[in-house]
Amino acid sequence: MKKIIPSIFLLFGSISVWAQQYGDATLAVGTSQGTFSILYGHDWEFGDKKKFAVGLGGRFTSYFGSNQYYRTAPAELTSGSTGPFVIFKPDIEANIDTFLIMSPQVNSINLLINLRYVLNNRLHLGFNIDAIGFSFGSEKDGAYLNFPEGAVSTAKPTAFNILLISDNDGGSLNSEFYARYFLNKKWALKAGAQSCFTEYTTNTEVQQFPEPNDRFRNKSLMVALGMSVRL
Repeated sequence: MKKIIPSIFLLFGSISVWAQQYGDATLAVGTSQGTFSILYGHDWEFGDKKKFAVGLGGRFTSYFGSNQYYRTAPAELTSGSTGPFVIFKPDIEANIDTFLIMSPQVNSINLLINLRYVLNNRLHLGFNIDAIGFSFGSEKDGAYLNFPEGAVSTAKPTAFNILLISDNDGGSLNSEFYARYFLNKKWALKAGAQSCFTEYTTNTEVQQFPEPNDRFRNKSLMVALGMSVRL
């Protein structure tokens, strides 16, 4: 149900704020991989025309794949440093090793942040991203490919998820650029691009150079389709 919240006083006056609750179900598909996700969101729409919205919500994502390559995850190895500027630094290829998992499957539950803009009554554009949460899934066998003769190890999904910046992130996080087209006042079709990070932690520190490491990440870009409903 949609309702108005009393106007709040800001630095330059007052602005009307409206609340909107919604649910999404989304299927995303990429090369030998995919996700199914469901989310609940609560947006706050600003201004008399309600063009802009900022919101929070919760999302469950189930990722599945086949023969996926997981690369060294920590920013101090991939970029040589941590901090907000790692996003501008190139990868140090000599520091990056690979862990191959034949059938990865990671489930995550995260708090998300949503930004949305209303083009017209039917078409909305937006971006959402997971911020913090946890992941779970069964232990998987994998092959560490940067050992001279190869090495077999086991790994489990990294338990704690946190959005920081670029390779400073930890765990498994999902994000989407999307468009919603409303068929009526309640139901909408959804399409967009989904970027899903999944991370495994090996049971031993299989990587030893330039320092011991047990975290490996897969970055997936997929086409997403789904349905949305206003609640």
